[in-house]
Amino acid sequence: MRSARSIRMPLDAKPPRGVRRIFFAVSDPTRREILDLLLVSECSVGDLVRPFRISQPAISQHLRILREAGLVRVRRQGRERRYRLRGAQLRAVYDWVAHYERFWTEKLHALGAYLDQDAAGETE
Repeated sequence: MRSARSIRMPLDAKPPRGVRRIFFAVSDPTRREILDLLLVSECSVGDLVRPFRISQPAISQHLRILREAGLVRVRRQGRERRYRLRGAQLRAVYDWVAHYERFWTEKLHALGAYLDQDAAGETE
């Protein structure tokens, strides 16, 4: 059996710099929730702390990881830092997941065929 590491992915170009950081950043559920919030609008750290049951320093640490991965951009507005999603950076994740779309499609077609056979058997 080949390891996942030995499988070559059919990407047209070599992966962009920082792809490992992007995958690490989105591997954490809290960081994914932060990205979801930033998808809606630009937020301050205070805005981002409210929906979570973790401290402001913990949110800041998550934001640092997201910033280093290039997934968020920060700008100063007075004394406040405002964070904005850089969604284009998620393309690497999309491309990797799309690689497995064929697998999902085949499995869903097989499930559909099975359910059709099962439904036909019940009506006979």
